[in-house]
Amino acid sequence: MKNFTKRCLAIVLIVCVLICTAGCKGDICSPHKDDNSNGVCDKCHQSVMEYVDFYNINDLHGKLDDGQNHIGVDELTTFLKAARQSDQNAVFLSSGDMWQGQAESNMTKGFIMTDWMNELDFTAMTLGNHEFDWGEEYVKQNSDLAEFPFLAINIYDRATNKIVDYCKPSVMIDAGAAQIGIIGAIGDCYSSIAVDKCDEVYFKVGNDLTALVLHEANSLRQKGADFIVYIIHDGHGRSSSGTAQQISSSQISSYYDTALSDGYVDLVFEGHTHQGYLLKDEYGVYHMQNRGDNKGGISHAEISINTVTGKTNVSVAELISTSHYQSLDDDPIVDQLLDKYSDQIEPANEILGTNSTRRNSGELQQLIAQLYFETGFKEWGDEYDIVLGGGFMSIRSPYYLPYGDVTYADLQSLFPFDNQLTLCSVKGSELKSKFISTSNDRYYIHYGDYGNSIKENIDPTKTYYIIVDTYTADYKYNNLKIVKRYDENIFARDLLANFIKSGGLS
Repeated sequence: MKNFTKRCLAIVLIVCVLICTAGCKGDICSPHKDDNSNGVCDKCHQSVMEYVDFYNINDLHGKLDDGQNHIGVDELTTFLKAARQSDQNAVFLSSGDMWQGQAESNMTKGFIMTDWMNELDFTAMTLGNHEFDWGEEYVKQNSDLAEFPFLAINIYDRATNKIVDYCKPSVMIDAGAAQIGIIGAIGDCYSSIAVDKCDEVYFKVGNDLTALVLHEANSLRQKGADFIVYIIHDGHGRSSSGTAQQISSSQISSYYDTALSDGYVDLVFEGHTHQGYLLKDEYGVYHMQNRGDNKGGISHAEISINTVTGKTNVSVAELISTSHYQSLDDDPIVDQLLDKYSDQIEPANEILGTNSTRRNSGELQQLIAQLYFETGFKEWGDEYDIVLGGGFMSIRSPYYLPYGDVTYADLQSLFPFDNQLTLCSVKGSELKSKFISTSNDRYYIHYGDYGNSIKENIDPTKTYYIIVDTYTADYKYNNLKIVKRYDENIFARDLLANFIKSGGLS
């Protein structure tokens, strides 16, 4: 009888234990409960919170190595690797314009930068307008090289009317027990790309883009996304400093519809405008961008997710300046990549000649207009009466040419665009309004003798001839017709390089 009683007591004890630990395996509950939303399981008292750190880079423009007027990414690499080592949920993103701009990236058509992002295990990158500067084929080749997806929900193939095959609309990643959805898009910056470089694609923008992002966000939520990040290559046009500033829907309506912030998008990383800001829209969603050209640093946000209640919060939102990591040791990966691509990069280090004084952007752009005219006149002047050379001139960081020896790499930084020289015809009315009497201070003009003799007496009905490049020629509002093209491998920087070799700046 005693043994029977003992057995009954043992059974009761086991049942009690099973009841008390129902739903638990060891000391881990399945499922957890957090009725008071304090981030701790009501049963096993373990944390039910996941924390994710996002680090976003925008508009790096190929600045891999230190230069005379810019810093490279060797210290940044050390910082990001340390962030990854200390936080398994660190996520590295880019909001575009990573390749074009500096010789080491230009000479490798962006491959060296994509390799660098591979080394750091980037999660995703959205495409910027300058990713198309060498044509769509190099975007595809970089996509093949990349060990992370290119995200661009709104870049469509003209032939199929479907999203291009080298981009995805979004990606879902695991962050511990949480899931993060990331959507990417390019902004309304098609006009910032030479038409002949991307004539087989088009961008859906405005209301069409909003509809795409709304649909994709819904889809990601249905698949279990706890938090959605939107990376877009477009942004606000003004910098701000200090803590997050409130911004109205009308102030960002040119590129972002705040309807997306009403339960669809939780955090936005931006780019393109090279501004530094930390903004909050009317729904409390953060919008972040940290300048460009590796001058401003990176955008960082830490989020917390209660995996039981689903409640999310952006606990940290900050712009990390370059001074935060500039004193760190150099990571060797930069030198390793430079060595890997040395055969392609080395020609850019050739010394072309000497510059006798610092040349500012206006002087250099006017010089390019002159070289356009002189080159085109030599090629076509016997056949056509050419009025002028020049057009829209864009110069990049550091926006001036310093005193001293000049290398081809220096010119690559200032004039990275592969725009072909063209002879164009134009009606007199357009010639006068768009070139001779334009109020656009980005247009630089150089006249020959014929142009100087007639510029005050342009016949609006007559056809004239000018020398520009394909970027100016393809801009539809200029109403130009390309008559002839110059050497497809000669660009503004090459004309300037030959000018310097001949002693032109000494």
